[in-house]
Amino acid sequence: MPRFRAILDTVPAYQAGKSVTSPDGRSYKLSSNETPYEPLPSVLEAIAAAAREVHRYPDPAAVRLTETIAARYGVPAEHVALGPGSVTVTQQLLATLAEPGAEVVYAWRSFEAYPLLADLAGVTSVRVPLAGESHDLDAMAEAITERTRMVIVCSPNNPTGTVVRRAELTAFLDRVPQDVLVVLDEAYREYVRDADVPDGLSLYRDRPNVAVLRTFSKAYGLAGLRTGYMIAAEPVATAVRKVMVPFAVNHIAQAAAVASLAAEEELLERVEAVVKERTRVREALLSQGWEVPSSEANFVWLRLGEDTAAFAAACAAEGVAVRPFHPEGARISIGDPEANDAFLKAAAAFRTRA
Repeated sequence: MPRFRAILDTVPAYQAGKSVTSPDGRSYKLSSNETPYEPLPSVLEAIAAAAREVHRYPDPAAVRLTETIAARYGVPAEHVALGPGSVTVTQQLLATLAEPGAEVVYAWRSFEAYPLLADLAGVTSVRVPLAGESHDLDAMAEAITERTRMVIVCSPNNPTGTVVRRAELTAFLDRVPQDVLVVLDEAYREYVRDADVPDGLSLYRDRPNVAVLRTFSKAYGLAGLRTGYMIAAEPVATAVRKVMVPFAVNHIAQAAAVASLAAEEELLERVEAVVKERTRVREALLSQGWEVPSSEANFVWLRLGEDTAAFAAACAAEGVAVRPFHPEGARISIGDPEANDAFLKAAAAFRTRA
C-alpha cells in the first residue's frame, strides 16, 4: 500500500450540515447557514449565459471579478485574492505560512474547519477557549509566541454568532507582532447590525498584517458555486494568489458573483428579512426559557451540553435539521418563516419534556 501521511489517521472528515425528513414528509434544513432564498433573476440569467461557455476554461486570474470586488470596496485590485470559498482561501493562507514548528492561534469553539486545515497544512493549532460564547482576545494575545504565524478572529463567530467590537479588536491588534498575520474571518459580515462591530476593511489599510475574508456563499446565496475572497496588503494577496490551484474559481461562479454584486441592493433586502427573522427566532427562544447569546450572523446558538444530541434528534423527528456540536450545543440557521416556526415548535416541545 502507498505510505500516506501519518496525520491522515487523526484528521476527521469535515461534517457538513445534514438534511432530515419527518415521517410525514416535512424537511427544513437549518444546519448549513444557507440563505433560504434562491438567486435573483438577474443572477440566474448570468448563470445561464455562463453555462453556455463551460467548454472553455475560466479566466485563471478572474480579472473581471477581482476588479469588480476592488471597485465595490474601493481597494486596489492587487489587494484582492480569490478562492473557491473563504474556507479555501484560509487553506491558501496556511499554505503560504506553514513550516515546521509554526503555530496558528484561534478561538475555540469557532469554525470547525480551522483545526482540519491547520493539521493538513502541518501547522500546530493553539486553541484559546471562548470567554462565555465570545472570543477572549486577551488570552489569544497571550497565546502568541515566536512560533505563531497566523491568528484567526472569526466575527461573527461560527457557531456562536457573537462578535468582536471595535475597542477590543483594535487593542488586540496593537498587541500582535507585525510579523504575525491576523485573519479577520467575516463570512457573515452582511448580517451585522451592531454599529460597534468594525468593518475589517476599515482596519487593514493601516495594518499590513491584517487580512479580511469574505464569501459569496452566505448573504449572496451562492453556496453551491463556492466563491470567496480576501482583501489584504499586496504582499499578502500576492502570496495567496501564488498557491491558488489554477482555474479553482469556475466560470459560472465568477459570472454569478459579478452579477450578485451588481444586484447587491436587491440582495441586501433579503438579508434584512433574515435579520428580522433572526430577531424573532431569538426572542421566541428567550420566551421559551432558553439562554440564547445575541447573534449578528444568520444563525442562533444554544448551549445544550449533554442534551445536544437529544435536542438535534428531537428536531430531526419533526423534519428540522440543526447543526449539533455534541456535547457543547447546537447551531440553528435562520430559514424562511415556515422553517423557523417548525424549529420553534420543536424547541418548545423539547423544553417541555426536559
